[in-house]
Amino acid sequence: MVLKKTQKMNKKIFIKTFGCQMNEYDTNRIFDTVREIGFVKTENLEESNCYLLNTCHIRDKAKEKVYHEIGRVKKNFRSRKKPIVIVAGCVAQAENEEMIKREPYIDIIIGPQAYHKINDKIEQFLVKQKKIDETEFDAITKFDYLDNIKNSSKKISSFLTIQEGCDKFCHFCVVPFTRGPEYSRPFKKILEEAENLSENGVREITLLGQNVNAYNYENYRLSDLILEIEKLDGIKRIRYTTSHPRDMTEDLINVYGVSKKLMPLVHLPVQSGSDKILKSMNRKHQISDYVNTYEKLQKINPKIKFSSDFIIAYPGEDEKDFNETCDLINKIKFINSFSFIFSPRPGTTAANFELIDKKISLTRLEKVQKQLFTNQINMNKSLEGKEIDVLVENKIDGGTKFFGRSEYMTSVIFDGNDLDMGNVIKVKINRSNQNTLFGKSLDNLEQRVA
Repeated sequence: MVLKKTQKMNKKIFIKTFGCQMNEYDTNRIFDTVREIGFVKTENLEESNCYLLNTCHIRDKAKEKVYHEIGRVKKNFRSRKKPIVIVAGCVAQAENEEMIKREPYIDIIIGPQAYHKINDKIEQFLVKQKKIDETEFDAITKFDYLDNIKNSSKKISSFLTIQEGCDKFCHFCVVPFTRGPEYSRPFKKILEEAENLSENGVREITLLGQNVNAYNYENYRLSDLILEIEKLDGIKRIRYTTSHPRDMTEDLINVYGVSKKLMPLVHLPVQSGSDKILKSMNRKHQISDYVNTYEKLQKINPKIKFSSDFIIAYPGEDEKDFNETCDLINKIKFINSFSFIFSPRPGTTAANFELIDKKISLTRLEKVQKQLFTNQINMNKSLEGKEIDVLVENKIDGGTKFFGRSEYMTSVIFDGNDLDMGNVIKVKINRSNQNTLFGKSLDNLEQRVA
């Protein structure tokens, strides 16, 4: 339905996204939605008449980032008509009442389980010129609506949300409060969206969820989804994130022994190497469980590497606990990992815990990051002189170079040709740094693997 009020607008929307892959996926679907009422995306803030900030609440000072961005918008529109200002996502969900009161410049607050209502909310605002707060938990209705949107992404790699919310209630995490309880999308609907993505040129799908390996719809599990999506000829690679150690079930582990398209990089957040700290976090798994999962996967496929998330200086972490984290990093040799100092999130159990001295926290973070970066550098260095599989995504540097990713999600920049686009090809690596591999595609077309 085309709305009368929006027909009169110069419909250009500027969207800024913070946070995880889930937010990136949400942003794309928000744009798919507002496009139905005539909006086009612009990369120029100053020409927009609608500004949307899709927020993340995982890190400290997330709320203040929102106000900083709003201030930037105010400055840009000081001498011109104000755009419709929309704050979406997890900060909107968690801080909605305060934000409405504190910042008059914000017009619409919309939570992550309500953004399918965004067209109606824009229309309501245009008619009534009153602030709107829409933060209902309504995942089922949201996905019923979004199932009707045909994803028109022309990217080689795409996200596909299969699950939202979390029931784990880790003591440091706001996700259960901002995204709600665990909800798994219907199996058939996910497969339909995957097929649509494939038909639109997508060659790599990353399955998304706050707790993606908790997916369970009518006894279909993540392992079943992987094996079904693998049957799509157009899809060359499958990934998933973010997972929880408690949900690394035997069926999922065993998929790595049969799937030909599931990539050998397992992102499995451990958060700490100390059982004491894991108990304080309410993670409900032990390091022995985590190592056991790693060893099972290594037996199935020795190529498998792990990446992870680490919370450093969690309240109560002493030197012994911290050293156990370092020992775990040395044992598993994590690559492509994330580490950050604990920051209390309002409303969580850990928000009431006593913080560790900032100087100690920074020292520990620096040590962990040095270990993780060394692992990453060593991994990339080990690939120099070797031929690796790369999915070619686009051209860069004015069209003189090509960009793709390895099986381990590492960026690869190389000399190639247009025929490589969207294919998995062999690239010989000649040099590397911490984050990127550099090389040249093999000239022999028969060397291509897909």
